[in-house]
Amino acid sequence: MSAFLSIEGLAATIDDNGAAKPILNGIDLEIPAGEIHAIMGPNGSGKSTLSYVLAGRDDYQVTGGSVSFQGRDLLAMEPEQRAAAGVFLAFQAPVELPGVNNANFLRTAVNAVRRARGEAEYDAVQFLKAARAAAKALSMPEDLLKRNVNVGFSGGEKKRNEVLQMAMLAPRFAILDETDSGLDIDALRIVAEGVNALRSPDFSALVITHHQRLLDYIVPDRVHVMANGRILKSGGPELAHQLEAQGYAGFLSEAA
Repeated sequence: MSAFLSIEGLAATIDDNGAAKPILNGIDLEIPAGEIHAIMGPNGSGKSTLSYVLAGRDDYQVTGGSVSFQGRDLLAMEPEQRAAAGVFLAFQAPVELPGVNNANFLRTAVNAVRRARGEAEYDAVQFLKAARAAAKALSMPEDLLKRNVNVGFSGGEKKRNEVLQMAMLAPRFAILDETDSGLDIDALRIVAEGVNALRSPDFSALVITHHQRLLDYIVPDRVHVMANGRILKSGGPELAHQLEAQGYAGFLSEAA
């Protein structure tokens, strides 16, 4: 299988009161086509930073390494180019956009990606039909499409809205940054079903989570343990159960 995503020696810093603070210290990771990988690790290990760097957030300075996405230099691409190429990031804490209608926002994003891919854009009728069907599949009330983006949404509704965006944008590679954070069991299951519906030989994902419970619903092909800005260990789905039972202390002491 070819690698959708290949990360070699990725290092990155963030500005900390005028000083460059290292966050990623040499990430090596390869995700083949059609696979879902999970990253688990303690707070401050660099998991969210990795997701932001892959998506192109400019708060972070890449200081070393490379990232290849389907044979292209991902780090050389602007965020909108990454999105058009099929990269999607579901945020840990989705932002509210007062005054921006949810349906209009989503239609603009979807049509921008379709245009970049050389696909026909949705007209208003086509879009609403597709969006309503996707929202129904995620058990989202249809009126959420009429409201402003995430404004007044519950935590679960915000996360479902992220998965709705993912379903409509049909990415090739999705990054889920602790999408399970703050979700009850029902919302967790619905969000997971939305992710699983995209599984195919042409779709890969990186799921970042603190909890093994999400991986009961989105069963990963590989699990990676991350700490201190590095991948310490990789294994099958059973590794998540080991972490749940034993915690991170053993892995951290081995890496010390």
